[in-house]
Amino acid sequence: MFFRTNQFQYNAKPEKPDPLYAKKLQEVLGGQWGEMSVMISYLFQGWNCRGPAKYRDMILDIGTEEIAHVEMLATMIARLLETSPVDAQEDAAKNSLVGAIMGGSRMEDVILAGMNPQHVIVNGLGAAPNDSVGYPWNARYTIASGNMLADFRYNVTAESQGRLQVCRLYELTEDRGVRDMLSFLIARDTMHQNQWLAAIAELEAEGLGETPVPASFPQEREFQEVSYQFWNCSGGTESAQGRWARGPAPDGKGQFEYLADPKPLGETVVELSAVDPRVHGTPKAPVPPKSAGGPNPAAANDPAKAGRSGKSA
Repeated sequence: MFFRTNQFQYNAKPEKPDPLYAKKLQEVLGGQWGEMSVMISYLFQGWNCRGPAKYRDMILDIGTEEIAHVEMLATMIARLLETSPVDAQEDAAKNSLVGAIMGGSRMEDVILAGMNPQHVIVNGLGAAPNDSVGYPWNARYTIASGNMLADFRYNVTAESQGRLQVCRLYELTEDRGVRDMLSFLIARDTMHQNQWLAAIAELEAEGLGETPVPASFPQEREFQEVSYQFWNCSGGTESAQGRWARGPAPDGKGQFEYLADPKPLGETVVELSAVDPRVHGTPKAPVPPKSAGGPNPAAANDPAKAGRSGKSA
């Protein structure tokens, strides 16, 4: 059961409306690395968790926290849209150069080009579950695999990408109210990155996961000759200088080997077999034309086609 309190987790009030910035802010709401993605990922990771109870509780703690972040961002976007788009952009539109950069000299063009028109047309000056270019959020952005080590590593990436985007958005506004909210979200992303790194270390210390993931698959079943080889598959040899090219692998189970000139291990490329005529693909050679009045090969085993050709049994 979820309960919502009638108080924001943190402030979500701009100094003044800004419909252009509202469009930008949609990215960290409904983009690939936005709050909706981590909210749904963490909730499903928690609901699907079959590991120790402390991990399930921790995951659901942060998943529930992210619901509040979504509400804060949606509210901030709605408040940035509270005034008329015409009023908000009137000064910029008076400058013909600014108007041209924004998409045209007419006020209508400026409004439609500069802001997200769906904020007006579809959402009635409110937020939408979309990114900054209007692409709808979708569940393909979420990860909940059932393997906690794999998921926690993804979670570090998600929090890193999310923090990166929020920091960039912080630099794109001078509004003290917006920056105040973003500073809170940036700080929580700092915590969450450290949280997931701590959880990864604890999982490994408790023997619940290790590299490579999944550790439950017997490594003797993989093609072990290439398990720790680094292949130089592009021009240049600078990659040979990295830690990944020599010495013990991080999992402690092998030694890195640098292959400066890797060779193909597979068979020579062969041609595919002839296409099934029922697929109507392109054949290897032209199909001989039918002779006038001759038999219809396609109708040979199809009585219905044979009947249409005027022949009877």
